[in-house]
Amino acid sequence: MKATIWHNPKCGTSRNTLAILQEREGVDVTVVEYLKTPPSRDKLAQLFADAGMSPAEGLRMRGTDAAERGLPDADADTVLDAMVAEPILIERPLVETDKGVRLCRPKETVEEIL
Repeated sequence: MKATIWHNPKCGTSRNTLAILQEREGVDVTVVEYLKTPPSRDKLAQLFADAGMSPAEGLRMRGTDAAERGLPDADADTVLDAMVAEPILIERPLVETDKGVRLCRPKETVEEIL
């Protein structure tokens, strides 16, 4: 099984989720450090759609100015545009496999798509 994780190595939850993926037999993991290599707007929209969540639900609130900018209440296009411009606004880690996409907070959420 292939798995892609949009990862921030400074984040404990992201590191722990990556460890689960790496320890699982038969999982071929691609790690994308999304702050260095952000997903495209189309890819972000697809990830959130496949996860069954809105872009606003995928906003990183902690350590960002998302609330002050009104992004939690903004429309999907506005949120996606902000995330593309400033990838720090993307909550992590997002994991995609052929079974779906999950925002893996808590880290055990990754088990749903393995």
